[in-house]
Amino acid sequence: MNIRRLGAALLTIAAVVAVASPAWAHVTIEPSQAPKGSDAVLAFTVPNEMDNADTTEVQIAFPTDHPIADVAVEPVAGWTDTVQMTKVQTPIKTDSGSTTDAVQSVTWTGGAIKPGQFQQFRVSVGLPDDADSLEFKALQTYSNGQVVRWIEDTRKGGPEPENPAPVLTLTNGTENAQPASASTSSTSSSSNDSTARTLGIIGIVVGAIGVVVAGLAMATSRRRASQAAANGGSGR
Repeated sequence: MNIRRLGAALLTIAAVVAVASPAWAHVTIEPSQAPKGSDAVLAFTVPNEMDNADTTEVQIAFPTDHPIADVAVEPVAGWTDTVQMTKVQTPIKTDSGSTTDAVQSVTWTGGAIKPGQFQQFRVSVGLPDDADSLEFKALQTYSNGQVVRWIEDTRKGGPEPENPAPVLTLTNGTENAQPASASTSSTSSSSNDSTARTLGIIGIVVGAIGVVVAGLAMATSRRRASQAAANGGSGR
């Protein structure tokens, strides 16, 4: 095995490591689906993707095509939540009657998500029964002034955009939506499994590098032995 082959092997291994490395996290919604017309607790998971700035504000815009009449916000230590309401032309039917008031957005301020950390923001809502999905656009503001806009639509069957908006899929089931806390445990378990798989792949890659290096050393040793034997034979 020569140096050129070794270089090619190491490039291949590097490519495997790149594929195994986790992608950047997005702002996501848990659970990812819930029954139409049900009451649901939704958790927006917001990771900090920067190394040198804190996330200091999170704003979740509620859908305008299928508006939601009301929202209850779970308190988050260190954060202040503000609910912005708006008027809609078509009245929204609720258990308490019809209303033209709808939730425009919920904004959390005053806290900080440090680099390498994440925070969950939970809300309780009544979901519409006339939609197949709901899109919650998110704005994530950092302490350095940068705003990441998680507002891009994900087209069905198409690739995921760079900054996708969180989407809740609505199903035809009649059972209550899965609690966000249970979904979070599932997400955590999935994340742990993903981490374990990644570490396993990295272990295989490291082992492969060892095999390549050992093969090169053995080939070099044999070549030197052959050369020594040849030199000895010619000197006799």
